Amino acid sequence: MPDVQLVLRSTRVITPEGTRPASVTVADGRIVDVLPHDTEVPPGARLEDVGDDVLLPGLVDTHVHVNDPGRTEWEGFWTATRAAAAGGITTLVDMPLNSLPPTTTVDHLRTKREVAAARAHVDVGFWGGALPDNVEDLRPLHDAGVFGFKAFLSPSGVDEFPALDREQLDRSMMEIARLGGLLIVHAEDPHHLASAPQQGGPKYADFLASRPRGAEVTAITTLIEQARRHGARVHVLHLSSSDALPLIAGARREGVAITVETCPHYLTLTAEEVPDGASEFKCCPPIREAANQDVLWQALADGTIDCVVTDHSPSTADLKTDDFATAWGGISGLQLSLSAVWTEARKRGHDLQDVVRWMSTATARLVGLDARKGAIAAGRDADFAVLAPDETFTVTPAALQHRNRVTAYAGRTLYGVVRSTWLRGERVLADGEFTEPKGQLLTRPS
Repeated sequence: MPDVQLVLRSTRVITPEGTRPASVTVADGRIVDVLPHDTEVPPGARLEDVGDDVLLPGLVDTHVHVNDPGRTEWEGFWTATRAAAAGGITTLVDMPLNSLPPTTTVDHLRTKREVAAARAHVDVGFWGGALPDNVEDLRPLHDAGVFGFKAFLSPSGVDEFPALDREQLDRSMMEIARLGGLLIVHAEDPHHLASAPQQGGPKYADFLASRPRGAEVTAITTLIEQARRHGARVHVLHLSSSDALPLIAGARREGVAITVETCPHYLTLTAEEVPDGASEFKCCPPIREAANQDVLWQALADGTIDCVVTDHSPSTADLKTDDFATAWGGISGLQLSLSAVWTEARKRGHDLQDVVRWMSTATARLVGLDARKGAIAAGRDADFAVLAPDETFTVTPAALQHRNRVTAYAGRTLYGVVRSTWLRGERVLADGEFTEPKGQLLTRPS
């Protein structure tokens, strides 16, 4: 066993067994042990005592649009991973679209990895894309280590990443099931969307009416039917509509391998508070009413919703016009996700143990990284966030690290200040200062 090089000590360490005072020993980038708080520091080891601040496992965000290369004016690996580190996120998985080229072939994956290699402040993995015409590319991408395959059932917003119709979804799902892979799906039914009223203009109520709850319900019904037929493993992305929760719970009881995520903006923002013309709040599916949000929180509490991820989807500021029909749909949330979720969770009677389960443990499990990430336990990567959970800050766009500092959280006061972020036992952020990039590129465990 290698000699301990670092001891991180806190009166509040979040472990799988609960939150307790502890000293966490680290060697060669891995956690050696979680020991009593007053454990003697081994000779030659460095002690970092964070006092009463909470030591939690680094968060794992499995839904991030980095857009690099090709749309780096929207975002990039340098800025996105700095924002992640500033928010206590130590691992992210990049979505296959909005970059040029999209991650839909092995050559395109190679290009993406080459761009990310020297710019990542946190660890980065990659999703592949399932398109109407790339079924033959799925196995090579799987073999090259992507964590699964993203598909849309309605228009994605970019021409180079078209949606799948029912037959194309069937073909892609059948192939992914053969691989033992994971299909992750933007589940809104295009026919429901096409038949909804399309007013355009600055009124949020009109935009909300254009993305009805039924679009999610119908798409998820289709997804469940096909997953049942193929014995496939599927994951519903960014669930917004609580109406779909009984379908998902029922499918699980029948043995369908379906998981589901939601996002901080659905848990902390409500349709009632979105100002007209404020397209920084636009995302698809949309932020819905407060009563809907209450049901999402209940589904997190009872385990129907598995995890919380950002769906960080930035754009340049000029694309966020005051017309909800034409403005880019996406919310940038990497840096603020932990604090936003914690602020609302504490009001609703949840603790940080719950937040860690939703934003680190479950997400690591989703992508098969749970042997390395997602918990403070012996043998895991020494990835940590140090959080002052009772301190507050007011969100100012100038303090954000992502490239275009448009945010739906501007002016909000949030609980939870990230003091420092650690990657494999090395501090990558402390008091707002970053080290040089230390992130590694990850592949799906075989």
